[in-house]
Amino acid sequence: MNIDTNTNFKQGVVLLIDKPYTWTSFNVVSKVRWLLRRHTGDKHIKVGHAGTLDPLATGLLVVCVGKATKQVPSLTADSKVYEATLRLGQTTPSFDLETEVDATFPIDHIDRALVEQVLLQFVGPQQQVPPLFSAKFINGKRAYEYARKGIEKELPPANIVISSIDLLSFEPPHLTLRIACSKGTYIRSLARDIGQALHSGAHLTQLRRTASGNFSITDALTVEDFEKILRSTQPAANHSV
Repeated sequence: MNIDTNTNFKQGVVLLIDKPYTWTSFNVVSKVRWLLRRHTGDKHIKVGHAGTLDPLATGLLVVCVGKATKQVPSLTADSKVYEATLRLGQTTPSFDLETEVDATFPIDHIDRALVEQVLLQFVGPQQQVPPLFSAKFINGKRAYEYARKGIEKELPPANIVISSIDLLSFEPPHLTLRIACSKGTYIRSLARDIGQALHSGAHLTQLRRTASGNFSITDALTVEDFEKILRSTQPAANHSV
């Protein structure tokens, strides 16, 4: 991702951004748009993203600029890779740290062999129920609007594919996984389902996207680095469009 004085953002550029913790994907898009409008002087430059990340997740966010925004649907459909840490023996309503622990479960029976055996159950095509704390629509409202009011609603299961799950570490009560999956997979829901399959409970404590399609987090810039690069370059004058 080379950015220099000849970069024509309006013609189309795909940026790889390392999304910060607690930022929404929209926060990143808004920041990049503001920086580019200031940099180029173009108040109408388009910016969009491919594949939303939860606020408590970090990692690769594919940001499309200018004519590259036409690629958003196809890039969103790409497979993803995540590294996720689960806390065993506890559940939360949101399946992550957004909400407080609501129940505890025993974990003494869980060992590495059981975890590896259970993980095999989740590889391949399957149906997954999304979390109620999500941006899915129910009767014209976002599901999280019901969830935050304590209103129980049921979301229909979605067809997903998990290509692989690798156990990176097992240090009870935590385990860390590398997950390759299809578009639309909720790692928070996977954490819930793994906890249930272990006859216990679990919730997500860390999530980082490391790849999306052919793009890798190793090539991504932080928002701060992107801003520094723009400051160190001057836009080329009179780009043709």
